[in-house]
Amino acid sequence: MNTKTSFLNDIKWLLVLLVVLISGCALTSEKQNDIQSSAELTIEVEGNSAYLSGVLGADLVKQLSDMVRKNPNVTDLVIVDVPGSVDQQATMEGARLIRRLGLNTHIAPTGYVLSGGVDLFLGGVTRSIGAGAGVGVHAWSDGTKIKAKNLKQTDPVHAAYVNFYLEMGVPEGFYWFSLDAAPADRVYFLSPEEVYDFQLATE
Repeated sequence: MNTKTSFLNDIKWLLVLLVVLISGCALTSEKQNDIQSSAELTIEVEGNSAYLSGVLGADLVKQLSDMVRKNPNVTDLVIVDVPGSVDQQATMEGARLIRRLGLNTHIAPTGYVLSGGVDLFLGGVTRSIGAGAGVGVHAWSDGTKIKAKNLKQTDPVHAAYVNFYLEMGVPEGFYWFSLDAAPADRVYFLSPEEVYDFQLATE
Protein backbone atom coordinates (compact mmCIF):
# COMPACT_ATOMS: atom_id res chain seq x y z
CA MET A 1 0.00 0.00 0.00
CA ASN A 2 1.28 3.50 -0.74
CA THR A 3 2.39 5.95 1.94
CA LYS A 4 -0.65 8.23 1.63
CA THR A 5 -3.09 5.32 1.96
CA SER A 6 -1.14 3.98 4.93
CA PHE A 7 -1.23 7.38 6.67
CA LEU A 8 -4.98 7.75 6.17
CA ASN A 9 -5.52 4.23 7.45
CA ASP A 10 -3.46 5.03 10.54
CA ILE A 11 -5.69 8.02 11.35
CA LYS A 12 -8.86 6.04 10.67
CA TRP A 13 -7.91 3.10 12.86
CA LEU A 14 -6.63 5.22 15.72
CA LEU A 15 -10.17 6.58 15.97
CA VAL A 16 -11.58 3.06 15.77
CA LEU A 17 -9.15 1.94 18.45
CA LEU A 18 -10.46 4.57 20.86
CA VAL A 19 -14.03 3.38 20.31
CA VAL A 20 -13.14 -0.28 20.85
CA LEU A 21 -11.08 0.43 23.96
CA ILE A 22 -14.03 2.24 25.48
CA SER A 23 -16.44 -0.51 24.49
CA GLY A 24 -14.48 -3.55 25.72
CA CYS A 25 -13.86 -6.96 24.16
CA ALA A 26 -17.39 -8.16 23.52
CA LEU A 27 -20.00 -5.56 22.74
CA THR A 28 -23.74 -5.12 23.06
CA SER A 29 -25.77 -5.49 19.86
CA GLU A 30 -26.26 -1.72 19.54
CA LYS A 31 -22.54 -1.01 19.93
CA GLN A 32 -21.69 -3.86 17.56
CA ASN A 33 -23.82 -2.30 14.84
CA ASP A 34 -22.36 1.16 15.39
CA ILE A 35 -18.77 -0.03 15.16
CA GLN A 36 -19.32 -2.45 12.28
CA SER A 37 -20.97 0.22 10.16
CA SER A 38 -18.04 2.61 10.59
CA ALA A 39 -15.16 0.14 10.69
CA GLU A 40 -16.01 -2.93 8.68
CA LEU A 41 -13.16 -5.24 7.81
CA THR A 42 -11.45 -4.48 4.52
CA ILE A 43 -9.19 -6.89 2.66
CA GLU A 44 -6.86 -5.63 -0.06
CA VAL A 45 -4.84 -8.10 -2.12
CA GLU A 46 -1.44 -7.28 -3.56
CA GLY A 47 0.48 -10.15 -5.11
CA ASN A 48 0.62 -13.07 -2.69
CA SER A 49 -0.43 -10.99 0.31
CA ALA A 50 -3.84 -9.93 1.61
CA TYR A 51 -3.93 -6.87 3.89
CA LEU A 52 -6.59 -6.81 6.64
CA SER A 53 -7.83 -3.72 8.45
CA GLY A 54 -10.91 -3.17 10.59
CA VAL A 55 -13.16 -4.85 13.12
CA LEU A 56 -13.79 -8.58 12.70
CA GLY A 57 -17.49 -9.29 12.26
CA ALA A 58 -19.87 -12.22 12.07
CA ASP A 59 -19.23 -12.67 8.33
CA LEU A 60 -15.46 -13.08 8.74
CA VAL A 61 -15.33 -16.68 7.50
CA LYS A 62 -17.28 -15.77 4.37
CA GLN A 63 -15.02 -12.77 3.73
CA LEU A 64 -11.88 -14.88 4.04
CA SER A 65 -13.35 -17.70 1.95
CA ASP A 66 -14.40 -15.30 -0.82
CA MET A 67 -10.98 -13.63 -0.81
CA VAL A 68 -9.14 -16.94 -1.18
CA ARG A 69 -11.54 -18.17 -3.86
CA LYS A 70 -10.94 -15.02 -5.90
CA ASN A 71 -7.22 -14.92 -5.14
CA PRO A 72 -5.93 -18.51 -4.88
CA ASN A 73 -2.35 -17.22 -5.09
CA VAL A 74 -2.54 -15.59 -1.63
CA THR A 75 -0.18 -17.20 0.87
CA ASP A 76 0.11 -14.49 3.53
CA LEU A 77 -2.35 -12.44 5.54
CA VAL A 78 -0.89 -9.13 6.68
CA ILE A 79 -2.81 -7.68 9.61
CA VAL A 80 -2.45 -3.92 9.44
CA ASP A 81 -4.89 -2.55 12.04
CA VAL A 82 -7.41 -4.86 13.71
CA PRO A 83 -8.77 -3.39 16.96
CA GLY A 84 -10.91 -6.37 17.86
CA SER A 85 -13.99 -8.39 17.01
CA VAL A 86 -17.71 -8.36 17.67
CA ASP A 87 -18.17 -12.12 17.23
CA GLN A 88 -15.66 -14.31 19.03
CA GLN A 89 -16.99 -17.55 17.58
CA ALA A 90 -16.61 -16.23 14.04
CA THR A 91 -13.10 -15.06 14.89
CA MET A 92 -12.07 -18.49 16.12
CA GLU A 93 -13.57 -20.12 13.04
CA GLY A 94 -11.72 -17.59 10.88
CA ALA A 95 -8.44 -18.55 12.55
CA ARG A 96 -9.18 -22.23 12.01
CA LEU A 97 -9.92 -21.56 8.35
CA ILE A 98 -6.60 -19.74 7.96
CA ARG A 99 -4.84 -22.75 9.48
CA ARG A 100 -6.66 -25.25 7.25
CA LEU A 101 -5.76 -23.22 4.17
CA GLY A 102 -2.10 -23.22 5.17
CA LEU A 103 -1.83 -19.42 5.21
CA ASN A 104 0.78 -17.44 7.13
CA THR A 105 0.00 -14.35 9.20
CA HIS A 106 2.10 -11.26 9.75
CA ILE A 107 1.44 -8.08 11.72
CA ALA A 108 2.51 -5.11 9.63
CA PRO A 109 5.34 -2.89 10.92
CA THR A 110 3.84 -0.25 13.25
CA GLY A 111 0.46 -1.97 12.86
CA TYR A 112 -1.53 -3.49 15.72
CA VAL A 113 -3.83 -6.34 16.65
CA LEU A 114 -5.97 -6.18 19.75
CA SER A 115 -8.26 -8.60 21.54
CA GLY A 116 -9.96 -10.86 18.95
CA GLY A 117 -7.48 -9.64 16.35
CA VAL A 118 -4.79 -11.53 18.24
CA ASP A 119 -6.86 -14.71 18.00
CA LEU A 120 -7.14 -14.32 14.24
CA PHE A 121 -3.39 -13.77 13.97
CA LEU A 122 -2.83 -17.09 15.74
CA GLY A 123 -4.41 -18.94 12.83
CA GLY A 124 -1.25 -18.54 10.75
CA VAL A 125 0.87 -21.60 10.05
CA THR A 126 3.87 -19.33 10.51
CA ARG A 127 3.40 -16.08 12.40
CA SER A 128 5.63 -13.03 12.41
CA ILE A 129 5.43 -9.51 13.82
CA GLY A 130 6.84 -6.41 12.14
CA ALA A 131 9.03 -3.89 13.94
CA GLY A 132 7.05 -1.50 16.11
CA ALA A 133 3.81 -3.49 15.88
CA GLY A 134 1.51 -3.73 18.90
CA VAL A 135 -0.13 -6.88 20.27
CA GLY A 136 -2.79 -6.05 22.86
CA VAL A 137 -4.87 -8.29 25.11
CA HIS A 138 -7.45 -7.93 27.86
CA ALA A 139 -10.10 -9.87 29.72
CA TRP A 140 -13.26 -10.51 27.77
CA SER A 141 -16.78 -9.42 28.62
CA ASP A 142 -20.01 -10.20 26.81
CA GLY A 143 -21.20 -6.60 27.13
CA THR A 144 -23.52 -7.39 30.06
CA LYS A 145 -22.73 -8.58 33.58
CA ILE A 146 -20.97 -11.71 32.37
CA LYS A 147 -17.22 -11.23 32.56
CA ALA A 148 -14.38 -13.70 32.44
CA LYS A 149 -13.41 -12.89 36.02
CA ASN A 150 -16.92 -13.74 37.28
CA LEU A 151 -16.80 -17.33 36.03
CA LYS A 152 -15.32 -20.28 37.85
CA GLN A 153 -12.10 -21.58 36.35
CA THR A 154 -13.90 -24.82 35.47
CA ASP A 155 -16.61 -23.04 33.45
CA PRO A 156 -17.01 -24.47 29.91
CA VAL A 157 -16.57 -20.99 28.43
CA HIS A 158 -12.99 -20.92 29.69
CA ALA A 159 -12.45 -24.41 28.26
CA ALA A 160 -13.53 -23.25 24.79
CA TYR A 161 -10.87 -20.52 24.83
CA VAL A 162 -8.17 -22.78 26.27
CA ASN A 163 -8.86 -25.49 23.69
CA PHE A 164 -8.67 -22.92 20.90
CA TYR A 165 -5.26 -21.68 22.03
CA LEU A 166 -3.93 -25.21 22.39
CA GLU A 167 -5.24 -25.97 18.90
CA MET A 168 -3.30 -22.97 17.59
CA GLY A 169 -0.12 -24.15 19.31
CA VAL A 170 -0.23 -21.53 22.07
CA PRO A 171 0.15 -22.58 25.72
CA GLU A 172 -2.88 -22.48 28.02
CA GLY A 173 -1.09 -19.94 30.20
CA PHE A 174 -1.62 -17.26 27.57
CA TYR A 175 -5.38 -17.29 28.14
CA TRP A 176 -5.11 -16.89 31.91
CA PHE A 177 -2.43 -14.23 31.45
CA SER A 178 -4.70 -12.20 29.17
CA LEU A 179 -7.51 -12.26 31.74
CA ASP A 180 -5.21 -10.80 34.38
CA ALA A 181 -3.34 -8.40 32.09
CA ALA A 182 -6.11 -5.80 31.79
CA PRO A 183 -9.87 -5.43 32.36
CA ALA A 184 -12.25 -5.44 29.38
CA ASP A 185 -12.16 -1.66 29.00
CA ARG A 186 -8.36 -1.48 28.90
CA VAL A 187 -5.61 -3.03 26.79
CA TYR A 188 -2.28 -4.46 27.81
CA PHE A 189 0.41 -4.46 25.12
CA LEU A 190 2.70 -7.46 25.30
CA SER A 191 6.45 -7.01 25.41
CA PRO A 192 8.55 -8.79 22.76
CA GLU A 193 9.64 -11.23 25.45
CA GLU A 194 6.04 -12.08 26.34
CA VAL A 195 5.13 -12.53 22.68
CA TYR A 196 7.81 -15.17 22.31
CA ASP A 197 7.34 -16.72 25.75
CA PHE A 198 3.71 -17.42 24.86
CA GLN A 199 4.71 -18.63 21.36
CA LEU A 200 2.45 -16.14 19.61
CA ALA A 201 5.09 -15.62 16.91
CA THR A 202 6.82 -18.56 15.28
CA GLU A 203 9.65 -16.59 13.68
